[in-house]
Amino acid sequence: MGCMHARRQSPFRTLRRLLRDRRGAGAVEFAIVAPLLIAAYIGAFELSLGFTVARKVSRASSAVSDIVTTGQQVNKAFLDDMRNVAKNMLVPYDSSDYELKITGIQVDGTTEGRVAWSRAWSDASNSATVPYALNSVVSVPADLDAVNAFVVRTELVVNHQLSLFGSDAGAMIPLSRTSYYRQRFGTTIKCTDC
Repeated sequence: MGCMHARRQSPFRTLRRLLRDRRGAGAVEFAIVAPLLIAAYIGAFELSLGFTVARKVSRASSAVSDIVTTGQQVNKAFLDDMRNVAKNMLVPYDSSDYELKITGIQVDGTTEGRVAWSRAWSDASNSATVPYALNSVVSVPADLDAVNAFVVRTELVVNHQLSLFGSDAGAMIPLSRTSYYRQRFGTTIKCTDC
């Protein structure tokens, strides 16, 4: 009878001993916290990379507008070269999936103007970028103070793929920037063969 009583308490003693045993608690805590820390690290990395690419998109859009406004006339070949300017400014990041549109706008007395010329390119696999129609009415920002002036608008959209999510099609973020620059000299920028 004494043996049976000892056997009944044996599981309780074992359970009490397991509850008091703290070996391995650090491993359990690490297993709980590690995924959260890894997710925070990956999120911070992706956010930092995204901001860097967005800044490069902004600089590329501004640089293209700035270059086009230095002269008084352009042609298709010159505007086509602006694609290379934008792509080179995005290095070392992937710029193979982008849309670029450069538009010359003659602003007449208001914040609205008419398209004097427009060129568009797209390396995006799922879209075709179309230039604005000649003489179509477009608006410019009021703070540009471009009354009776010529403005070059550059629209650049780069589809940034999140690097840590592989080739998942849902992991694309479009980063875009529209830049407006007034012509530096003269009253218009003519496109000789647009």
